Amino acid sequence: MVKVIISILFFVNCMFGASATDFFDFSSESFKEDIESAKSDGKQGIMIFFGMEDCPFCHKMKKTVLNQPDVIKYYKDNFASYEVDVNGDIKISDFDGKPTSHKLLALKHNVRATPVIAFFDTDGNKIFTRTGYSSKEEFMLLGDFIATKKYQTLNFSKYKREKLEK
Repeated sequence: MVKVIISILFFVNCMFGASATDFFDFSSESFKEDIESAKSDGKQGIMIFFGMEDCPFCHKMKKTVLNQPDVIKYYKDNFASYEVDVNGDIKISDFDGKPTSHKLLALKHNVRATPVIAFFDTDGNKIFTRTGYSSKEEFMLLGDFIATKKYQTLNFSKYKREKLEK
């Protein structure tokens, strides 16, 4: 049923245009619950986009990458994706179920600049982070790098180089 809904949303986005808000999933405000949902939906894990209102590179990614229908579809198929405002006071629960806020979650994960793209496995363990703007091609490679578990044997630079040489 979820796949049918995602397919319909993908079709509507193709017809009428997508926005970065279509990219992000709606959080239960408990990452512990979100990880359980991701697990039961067969996702590879969770991707968190740490950003802030005054970040020009965050806005650039939202306008040129995260609004692309093929990017949205790929990430929806493989990950539960959420946005966290590094300056935000929104109350949430972390992967352990402990109360926190967007701001404190960002500090816990050493977010010092934005955007930061962080991937977590289905047990809530951080497996990879990338700081800075990513082009559409690089962001898609990053998703594939995580979804295919290449991060377990390669660093992203080497993986990217190998993929681009083909």
